[in-house]
Amino acid sequence: MSKVPVSYKRTDMQSDQEVKWCPGCGDYTILASVQSFMAELGISKEKMVFVSGIGCAARFPYYMNTYGLHTIHGRAPAVATGVTLSNPDLSVWVVSGDGDSLSIGGNHLIHALRKNVNIKILMFNNQIYGLTKGQYSPTSEEGKKTKSSPYGSVELPFNPMSVALGAEASFVARSVDMDRDLTTQVLQEASTHKGSAFVEIYQNCNVFNDKAFEQLTSKEGRVANRINLVHGEKVIFGAEDEFAVTIVNGEAKTVKRTDIDDSQIYVHDITRENPSVAFSLSRLSHGPYGPTPMGVFRKVQRETYNEDVMKQIDFAKDSKGDGELDKLVRSLGTWDVK
Repeated sequence: MSKVPVSYKRTDMQSDQEVKWCPGCGDYTILASVQSFMAELGISKEKMVFVSGIGCAARFPYYMNTYGLHTIHGRAPAVATGVTLSNPDLSVWVVSGDGDSLSIGGNHLIHALRKNVNIKILMFNNQIYGLTKGQYSPTSEEGKKTKSSPYGSVELPFNPMSVALGAEASFVARSVDMDRDLTTQVLQEASTHKGSAFVEIYQNCNVFNDKAFEQLTSKEGRVANRINLVHGEKVIFGAEDEFAVTIVNGEAKTVKRTDIDDSQIYVHDITRENPSVAFSLSRLSHGPYGPTPMGVFRKVQRETYNEDVMKQIDFAKDSKGDGELDKLVRSLGTWDVK
């Protein structure tokens, strides 16, 4: 995608639509982060498209002063695939919630990631159904009491990072709504990636699931529980850097640094072709409960779906010509309905 010398401010990315999320919703902070980032992306607003499905997060395209599509439940990746194939010059972003993308949209999500379609998927994970007023979602913890699970959910929740890595997504990252610096950093990495990018953003729903991520956003919790993943650096965490991550028989483990030699500490590598280590890192937390990895898990390069499709189209044109639609329609005969 070609870039043009454009200069925007965040206000240029704000539409004239009234933002209609609940007061205090984490989506406001994510929106501000995305608007600020897109203003500095260096491309024209007319080259940006935001596609959404159904849910609270799905209102996102209305609030971006770009092109946008508010589509149907769970199908945003499919629509975005059509957009990017038809208009390869566009920067195409999908915005979805945990319910929209992992329930009815689960298949569309994993196949878009598997195919490596050149789209960027932002999944706002609040571990609850917000728009329908507080039912448990595919990421709600076991035992979660909601209107649809009054005695507690009996279902094992999805770990979105594990799902994306299991689908062999070429880019996988995680942030949290209140950390605009980390979100901006992750968005920057995603925007420069060629292929599908999956970004999970923990998002507080202060009405139906308040403080779900407090252990990652509170002053004390964020220092103690965040495992910051930085490419090329040893994975060390804790208030006094007293803990580390090590890989034992292919499994990521958190350990006290006093119990191991520093040479055993895992050095993060986002370019590792085999996703097994990144997958193991994703299993360190399920929630977030306990120390939770944040940042970019994986960023590898491989042929995109867009490139492969265009190669086939070019081959067909070279071998058979451009073709004529009217001739194709009439090739097997026509008839009149009277």
